[in-house]
Amino acid sequence: MAADLAEDDVLRLGAMPAHADALCVFVHGRGQSPEEMGEHVIERLRNTGAHVVLPRAPGGVWYDARAIDPLTERTTVQLQAGLDAIDAAISLAVSEGAPGDRVVLAGFSQGACLALEYALRRPGRLRGLVAFTGCRVGGASRVATAARLAGLSAYLSCGDADPWIPLDAFFEAAQDVARTGAALRVEVFPGRMHEVLDAEIEALDRMLADVAAGRPASGARRGAAA
Repeated sequence: MAADLAEDDVLRLGAMPAHADALCVFVHGRGQSPEEMGEHVIERLRNTGAHVVLPRAPGGVWYDARAIDPLTERTTVQLQAGLDAIDAAISLAVSEGAPGDRVVLAGFSQGACLALEYALRRPGRLRGLVAFTGCRVGGASRVATAARLAGLSAYLSCGDADPWIPLDAFFEAAQDVARTGAALRVEVFPGRMHEVLDAEIEALDRMLADVAAGRPASGARRGAAA
């Protein structure tokens, strides 16, 4: 997959791949760009030891529908392309020396939805999952998963006033992750709109530090949604 990914398709930040203590792939939201996520999220991290790859969606959109809309053939095709882009981003960085056994996948909004789908549909490459304001794609028609993710640490967050991701859809996603046996931490922020708070940035910082050190994520509860 790495050969199919051009440098223009990704933004690289943080440590050089061969010197990184962890690999983070961060997926932007609808209508956003890797550069925006670099400024609003990655540059706020204290942890500078990770190599960060931010893939770029064609036209700034991973799929056209809302995440809570029923799955259609078009959404399914677009979703698969997004999952392939994550695979390619991981493979590209690992081919250049980034640690393939210490991968954290993170995202915001539509990027968080895509990250959740990747973790549940393509298990095995991740040690950490961080989803800021996301849910499963497809609403009630979402794809069921029997994945077992006992080695995965996951952090899911949302605001109770977010205009894009309903809380019930967010909690359904958390329950899906909890059923896999992942070590899960969930936070809901009262009054938080469509943004990423300092507390969420700190959670990603801790996740990267824990994965780099080979220890379970701080504050995670295995197999239970808080």
